[in-house]
Amino acid sequence: MVDEEVVSERIRQIAATLADRAGELTGELVQLYAADLPQLVNDDERMVSLLSASVYQNIETALQIFRHGIDPATVEPPAAAMEYARRLAQRGTPVFDLIRAYDLGQAAMLDFGFQECIRVVDDAALLGAMMRRLLKVAYEFITRVVRQLVGVYQDERDRWLLNRSAARAAKVLDLLGENGGPTDVDAAEAVIGYRLRGTHVGLVIWHASEAHDVLSHLESVAGAVLERAGGEGRPLFVPRDEAGAWAWLPVASVHREHLDAALADADPGVRVTVGDPGTGVDGFRDTHQQARRVHALALAAGEHCDRVLTFREVGTVALMTSDLNAARLWVASTLGPMSADDENCGRLRETLRVFLASGGSYTAAAAELTMHKNSVQYRVRKAQELLPRGLGEGRLDVELALNLCQRLGAAVLSPA
Repeated sequence: MVDEEVVSERIRQIAATLADRAGELTGELVQLYAADLPQLVNDDERMVSLLSASVYQNIETALQIFRHGIDPATVEPPAAAMEYARRLAQRGTPVFDLIRAYDLGQAAMLDFGFQECIRVVDDAALLGAMMRRLLKVAYEFITRVVRQLVGVYQDERDRWLLNRSAARAAKVLDLLGENGGPTDVDAAEAVIGYRLRGTHVGLVIWHASEAHDVLSHLESVAGAVLERAGGEGRPLFVPRDEAGAWAWLPVASVHREHLDAALADADPGVRVTVGDPGTGVDGFRDTHQQARRVHALALAAGEHCDRVLTFREVGTVALMTSDLNAARLWVASTLGPMSADDENCGRLRETLRVFLASGGSYTAAAAELTMHKNSVQYRVRKAQELLPRGLGEGRLDVELALNLCQRLGAAVLSPA
């Protein structure tokens, strides 16, 4: 049976030998990373220098554990290793790369240790005991260090993203004129990570129910719209609360089929309003304001609103809804008794709306409503009888009022 004290003494000797080669071993590990994790080495000089310092300090710490019999459960990660983890988090480097680096480093250092053991130890039993000790202690050390560094990475990543999101949101408000700050386009682009000199389509995107943790889903929907529209790059996505966000897409246009396709696989509670395309900083503001106006229309319409509303389709109606009480009074004065919130008036309003939208064609209206032409004629006549003025005097007003009723329902109707 091998004496454990003999094992400890021989390992101390091996660790002392390797300590004299710490600089050399650091260089070999960095070369190993260059082959297996080139993204860590093909970086700016400061990051590579910090990587080397992290590797060197980790080697020193591990060898001190073996030389002095330190319990690995009590060891903290070296300062350079913690700082390197923080820098990787700030840069968005996947945490897997950090874990992989420690796996590779552990394997390489064990190989160096085994080679030295084989070189100086002839006794097979002693050699086996030494290797088992090396494996056990190295595993405990690396497991503890990696666990702690992943925690450091995640904390820094969360803090960095929070600060960056806050900075992005503040800069977006500056661009929109809501913070009253001047517009430095170059500085703004650097902060928000989005090109302002191109063409944009603004979106307001939200979840209509009391869902939680939906922002990532909403961001993926914005990305899907951009992809369907043939855009390149990434959307600018700015959360406003836990269930809603503003977004800008770097595209020249977004069509209804792009929106419908993007929402086909989305949660049914997702809603989107869309502004017209705009160019430059002014267009960035204008398309956003249009999307927000349509968003206000959607909120006023309630749960029965369409999942997608565009300013191009409902802009005129949206501009009339900033004062719902005034809109309700105007609808009542324009439609008279037909503004009542009841089923019969609803049928008359819809028939007259479709008839007018069809260019006054009973045949076309009947086809769209899947009704007999005579039924359409009857309803149109009854609807006109309820109007305070004839269609010839205020047809445009009547059409606008009917569209308001169709989009907003009870929000602009009179109690029955």
